[in-house]
Amino acid sequence: MNDIQTKSIGLVLSGGGVRGMAHIGLIQAMNEFGLSANVVGGSSVGALVGALYANGNSVVEMMAFFKETPLFRYNFLTIVKPGFIDTDRYFDVFKAYFPEDTFEVLQKKLHVVATNLQKGDLEYFSEGELIRPLLASAALPPVFSPVEMDGQLYADGGIMNNFPLEPVMGKADFIIGSNVSVVGELNKNALKNSLQLTGRVTGLMIYAINRTKLNACDLLMEFKELENIGVLDRKGLEKAYLVGYENTARRLEELLKNPQL
Repeated sequence: MNDIQTKSIGLVLSGGGVRGMAHIGLIQAMNEFGLSANVVGGSSVGALVGALYANGNSVVEMMAFFKETPLFRYNFLTIVKPGFIDTDRYFDVFKAYFPEDTFEVLQKKLHVVATNLQKGDLEYFSEGELIRPLLASAALPPVFSPVEMDGQLYADGGIMNNFPLEPVMGKADFIIGSNVSVVGELNKNALKNSLQLTGRVTGLMIYAINRTKLNACDLLMEFKELENIGVLDRKGLEKAYLVGYENTARRLEELLKNPQL
């Protein structure tokens, strides 16, 4: 553990909706063990948590951001854009946390990923305008409308890269990964309808695509207890945070006792 504390740390945060509060719990545990990342890669909710972390916001402020930001507000609904909710309406909410709206003012190097829907490709953002790439990275279809940047429509980074290890590799000595897109074993009763089946298949595909990258981390935290929390279930915010904190604190304590683990 002492060896880790002397190394530069890269942190990779996956997408996963409300389950991403486990990322904040992980960061709290890292803080308590004197660990701080120098560079962060994030997708979807991982991009939002990563931005708040890179911005120097406290864990309390990070949780407040997600508790106070409404997922669904009637005046955010749209019928003129593809999606139920107009993602652009969240710009002012984000502006309160990122008033200077630029990557360059962040305290840590941040890389976020979003999907270019028109070109069918993924793109990384790490400089210039901050808020719109964050909105795009978290714009989960079909709930949230795509975000337009430079004449192109962008949506959730998790569509093509739910675990953006690539921009962090080679920029830190020790990589910590936090994956909240879990795919634990399910009882067949959990697959009763088409929506549940679709969600399960999508989750399996995302996990399979990212498995090699997950295994490349020096320390990977995955939280199986999160599978019972819905991606958009705001009631699960605190539970997801505690799952991330307790599991990470326990793991770091084990490393402290036995660095060879």
